[in-house]
Parts: sequence; C-alpha cells; structure tokens
Amino acid sequence: MKGIVFTELLEMVEQEFGYATVDDLLENSDLPSGGIYTAVGTYDHAELETLVQHLSKKSGIEVPDLHHKFGYYLFGTFQKNYSNFIEVAPSAFDFLESIERYIHVEVRKLYPDAELPTFTTSRPQEGQLEMIYESERRMGHFAHGLIQHSLEYFGLNAIIEMNKLEGSGRKVQFLITKQ
Repeated sequence: MKGIVFTELLEMVEQEFGYATVDDLLENSDLPSGGIYTAVGTYDHAELETLVQHLSKKSGIEVPDLHHKFGYYLFGTFQKNYSNFIEVAPSAFDFLESIERYIHVEVRKLYPDAELPTFTTSRPQEGQLEMIYESERRMGHFAHGLIQHSLEYFGLNAIIEMNKLEGSGRKVQFLITKQ
C-alpha cells in the first residue's frame, strides 16, 4: 500500500484526535516499519489495519466507522492535491465511472507497484449508478467514505446503499441513487 495512505491517516488522526493519539498509535502498535512512512514508499496493508484497530480501541469508534471516516477525509486530500483528476469530470457519476478507466490507469503510470481495488460500474436505471468494488484488502467502508465525499463535492444529493456481495467483504456493491 502506498505511503500516502499512511501519512494521510496519521494527519487525520492528529487533526481529529490530537498529536498524543498519533504518538500513542506509533509507540504502541507493533509495526514492522517502525511507523516511519513516506508518501511514496510502499508498506504492508496489515500495518494500516493495526493502526486503525488500535485507534478503534483508543477512541471507542468501530473499525468500519473509522475506515469510512478516513475514506471521507482522504477524498479531501485528493481534491486538493490531484484536482486535475476530479475537475475533468462533468458530474459525480462521470467522476465515479472514471476511477477505473482513467484515474487508476494514471496512478499505475506513476506507481507501477500500486495495488489498487477494481471498480466495475453500470447505470441500472436513470439517476442510478452501481459500483462493484473488489479488493483483497476488504476496505469497502473506506471506499464508501470516498464515494460519499465525492458526491458532496459535486453537489449531488444521493443515497448510497452498500451491500457485501461476499461475506468476506472482498466484493461490495454500492448502489447510488440520486434524490
């Protein structure tokens, strides 16, 4: 997993819970990297899970809710740092459909070793977008947060239904319906 995910998680924790919590997470989590991350480095996804689980215990917030919160937060970072990927889309649905065929293609050019989820999209009916998320990392709640913030960015009022298609969470359906 790319280091930007780790550095941004720690930024979010500092903003939301304070530097003492960041320090506690890094000091008291058994992290092979020692908790030293660079944005362009690559780290084991298990370290992210260790940090989120430790934060859950410390904060009392459930792990899925923390993943959602972090996905929501990270879209704000992407909006600031990679606006060129977002601003080319004329609408929220167009943006979400571009993730697999445009954004992930460009990310792989910059970071060939990036391990990205896949998104398959369709429009089952007018005003509706279906996204199928697939990843061995099982971060559907994180994806939900990213999707929610992107809808808000584009000013789209919509309901997001999240359904696990496999019990493990490796494959998740998001059904987004305009209101």
